[in-house]
Amino acid sequence: MALHWQIVTALIAAFIMGALFGTEAAGIPLGSIYAFVGGLFLDALKMLIVPLIVASIISGVASIGSAGGVGALAGRTAIYYLFSTTLAVTTALLVMNTLLPGVSDGQPLSETVALPPIGDEVSGRLEGKELSEFFNILRDMVPANIVAAGAEAQMLGLIFFAILFGIALTRVTSPKQQVVKDFWAGVQDVMIQITHWVMRVAPIGVFALVAGVIAESGLSVLLPMLDFFMAVVIGLAIHAVVVLPLVIWLVARRSPIRFVQAIWPALLVAFSTSSSAGTLPVTLNALTQRARVSRETSSFVLPLGATINMDGTALYECAAVLFIAQAYGVDLSLSMQVLIVVLALVTSIGVAAVPSASLVAIALILGVLGLPLEAMGLLLVVDRLLDMLRTSVNVYSDATGAVVVARLRGEERVLMDTRPDEAEAAEDTAGERS
Repeated sequence: MALHWQIVTALIAAFIMGALFGTEAAGIPLGSIYAFVGGLFLDALKMLIVPLIVASIISGVASIGSAGGVGALAGRTAIYYLFSTTLAVTTALLVMNTLLPGVSDGQPLSETVALPPIGDEVSGRLEGKELSEFFNILRDMVPANIVAAGAEAQMLGLIFFAILFGIALTRVTSPKQQVVKDFWAGVQDVMIQITHWVMRVAPIGVFALVAGVIAESGLSVLLPMLDFFMAVVIGLAIHAVVVLPLVIWLVARRSPIRFVQAIWPALLVAFSTSSSAGTLPVTLNALTQRARVSRETSSFVLPLGATINMDGTALYECAAVLFIAQAYGVDLSLSMQVLIVVLALVTSIGVAAVPSASLVAIALILGVLGLPLEAMGLLLVVDRLLDMLRTSVNVYSDATGAVVVARLRGEERVLMDTRPDEAEAAEDTAGERS
């Protein structure tokens, strides 16, 4: 059975078990068992944070600078990805502050549904945060001891160091440079493999976390989560139906409808697999043969996008953290919301292109803000379907980037004919080689 069907089955079983048996049945402390198993799953996610984020960011930044003679191509690609991801996170910020899905009848969700306790100490950390506190948090971006920062999971410092390391790696002329690049690429591959292993037990973790929430609160928790689900869907729809088509139309000067006609096979695969990396071969084929983007452009922009461009993921991360803050009645100041935007923007670069890997980044942001990781159990009620949708938006944005960069490079045939023509594509490839 495919992983997504396993998770769907686990969700259904969690609803049934939690609703029928509650926290105890026949003297068996089901609530404690759910907490134990769910805690193990959360710990496994936290275990991945430091090596996965650091290796991914270093490899991604280093790959930008390793383009050699295509410096302009790398620059345009990086600018587009930064621009599109910023628009996605900003969209999430506006939608969540407008719809307030974490508030029910004027009250935080925590007052109507049993949620994991946040604690007075954590509440005090976030109340009344002003701009000065925001700058104090940003100061942690420069760690005095990088080893200590890793041990204490000070992710702001680690992310800053990883970006700085990656940039410096592109400037080194030593023959050992490639060895260092290969090392971090290898670490990234290993961590992605471990992430796959953790995701294999995700159905068990999802069952425990969701069953625990349902056992404590009953099925009444589904209605508030429906509000969150719709808020995220609206945010993703705005980005995919309004923002990115406008970029295609205004910047690339091409028809958004033709663009969708060209890349729909990749969108279907992305939706079904929830993996940007797994969809990459289909996306490459769609862009080169259907959208007529040159192989040179698509082979550089798309693999880089599968690593560092995660519009849907960044939007979801921002929405999820704001939802949890609203659910606990935490009034985040403007400066703290800006911090969430920055964290969602930066951590989305380090998210592995595998199903549900954004849970790692959400755990990172919650940890920085001091919100309980156990509240992620709420998100898992609707995470699977949202994962499929946001992965489709990720791939959609990657393909948009390839079209935009191709047009900026003067490629005139882009999206002029979206019909696949293998013979013509072969001629194009031969012409590029010559």
